[in-house]
Amino acid sequence: MGRVTPTNRRDVLRAGAGLVAGGAMANGCGTTGTATAAPPTSPSASPSVSPSPSSSSAAERLPLQVTHGPRDSAKVALTFHGQGDPALATRLLTTAEQHGAHLTVLAVGTWLDACPAMARRILDGGHDLGNHTQRHISINAMAEAGARKEITDCADRLQRLTGSIGRWFRPSRAATASPLVARLAVAAGYPHVLSYDVDSLDYTQPGASAVTRKVLAEVRGGSVVSMHFGYQDTADALPDVLQELHRRGLRAVTTTELLS
Repeated sequence: MGRVTPTNRRDVLRAGAGLVAGGAMANGCGTTGTATAAPPTSPSASPSVSPSPSSSSAAERLPLQVTHGPRDSAKVALTFHGQGDPALATRLLTTAEQHGAHLTVLAVGTWLDACPAMARRILDGGHDLGNHTQRHISINAMAEAGARKEITDCADRLQRLTGSIGRWFRPSRAATASPLVARLAVAAGYPHVLSYDVDSLDYTQPGASAVTRKVLAEVRGGSVVSMHFGYQDTADALPDVLQELHRRGLRAVTTTELLS
């Protein structure tokens, strides 16, 4: 797909290909409202990930910035920016589980501070949980000390809540990490930066059917799809997305499973 500018995102979504479209947690976490993710830069050329007989050797062969998995795979990864209304987040997780699917959630540290029970809810559902920076600001534009703190502060939250920093890091407000941010992520314990090859553009709030069409127009074996918690359109679109993936013989799995 050609590059989508901020001014034409909504039109592109509404004119998408005509494919088949088909409670808040405890521990002091109430409804926090919709997420406010800024449009990320579209990912550049997608490096391939070759299938490998073992998960350890597969991990070694991954590029620093991972955009998609093996194209001969019957699996895809639906990845979610973890921020926004915990009730919608819980609904998305439950919908996935009801369809036998597992998601990857890249959580924002301040969201984990406000909604600490969500970390365990995600993992208990069999989903991946990773790092999407502490405050969800433009990390690629930050100086080294500030960018490092954005990564390590979120990692600290994950470690405290789950006993692990998680395997995956995704930069905030960007599809790919700058060389500096990628280096800082590796130093913090994340050997790979998780990008994507399909952007649902759900944060533009174009309607559930438009989100569904956008994803299904571009997804294929090995795809990593970018979506967001905190948007009603996304929650409404997910059942149709999962049903159509199943019809095509594609299974939604965690990023760890896709790339292992």
